[in-house]
Amino acid sequence: MDSINLRKIFDETCVRHGILVLLWLEFVWETYLSIRQFKKAKAATEVPDVLKKVMDKDEFEKARQYSLAKLKFGFIKDTHGIILTTIIIYYGFLAYAWDYADFINPVKGEVTNSCIWLFIVSLVSTIIDLPLTIYHTFVLEEKFGFNKQTAGFFVWDKIKAFLVNQIITLMISSVIIVIIKSGGPYFFIWLWLVVCIISMLLLTIYPAVIAPLFDKYTPLPEGELRTEIESLASQLKFPLTQLYVVEGSKRSSHSNAYFYGLFKSKRIVLFDTLLAKDDGTGCQNDEILAVLSHELGHWSYSHIIKNLILMQINLFLLFLGFSILFKYPPLYEALGFHSVRPVLVGLFVVCSYVMIPYNTMLSFLMTCLSRRFEFQADHFAVKLGKAEPLERALLQLNKDNLGFPINDNLYSAWHHSHPPLLERISVLRQSAVKTK
Repeated sequence: MDSINLRKIFDETCVRHGILVLLWLEFVWETYLSIRQFKKAKAATEVPDVLKKVMDKDEFEKARQYSLAKLKFGFIKDTHGIILTTIIIYYGFLAYAWDYADFINPVKGEVTNSCIWLFIVSLVSTIIDLPLTIYHTFVLEEKFGFNKQTAGFFVWDKIKAFLVNQIITLMISSVIIVIIKSGGPYFFIWLWLVVCIISMLLLTIYPAVIAPLFDKYTPLPEGELRTEIESLASQLKFPLTQLYVVEGSKRSSHSNAYFYGLFKSKRIVLFDTLLAKDDGTGCQNDEILAVLSHELGHWSYSHIIKNLILMQINLFLLFLGFSILFKYPPLYEALGFHSVRPVLVGLFVVCSYVMIPYNTMLSFLMTCLSRRFEFQADHFAVKLGKAEPLERALLQLNKDNLGFPINDNLYSAWHHSHPPLLERISVLRQSAVKTK
């Protein structure tokens, strides 16, 4: 064996092992954080004073057991994922999928081959993950009273989600391949511009066109709550055009509220599980208004726009990194691609594996920024005189969702994009005092 082949094998091996080292380091770090949180939750058996008015000992214990169950499931899921990924990389299964895609492809060409390959990989991945998904929905969530899905609803929902995701993904992937292949040495600029346009288009049409395929959206009925929400929007000059209730209770009893829309057309969506129920769950009208005041704080401080700008900057940096690295043969050979170098595979390897350190650090920084935004939105609600109902809403939502309020500081700093409940209430009260 000559020196060139030896060097080729050496480079390929180094890249493969380098990718695996990065993946396993990330797994070890996440596992370490989860163990810290597990120990914290295991030891915390007393209801915090702040919660004693809304959560008794039994409810607190149920929330604690729910937290522990999710942590155990997360460990199993992460372990399953890292072992599977290691096997796929080490034995070159992605390359086998490419060869099979090429074998069944009636129209030879990189675009069609990449689309078939991507479909095969997505289908196999979905099937492999299905047992864990079923367990999470029908065992873990069912045990704690959150799952509302029937088996038929679950199956049809997953099929729809898979098909819609494939249609969108394959269309975008085709465009990406064409731009990379024909865009010249500065293709990453054209790629970034096109993906920016596509992402903005998807953000616009998804809530109005795609989301209704999965959940039923109905206008909030006329009444006191609708009048108060419209009055709040008018007071803040929020360009509210539609006000919906989404039937989230068919899927889960978890609750939420959000707004969407660009420019001068905004829509507010309330989960039906957020509305007050006879069983004591849900929020009263003043609490819902406080939650919406918080959400409108995000709009007032342009948090959505800032996040979109950061997302586009991140995309540009990822594509720039890809443009520098994608012609390096060992990147492909490390995954078993010895005779071909599909650009879609290169994009996947660079963005998902090579840039793990960058992605990890960015995720942490975005979590920190998100927390800052949440505190700002809370302060906005306080300035509107919503401090007391917002605190009640946070406590009620935490109770309804079995949120566990005791967190390891390092785990929380790394994972929680929203401030922990106890810290959030403490800051909320301080803000209320300062505002008076």
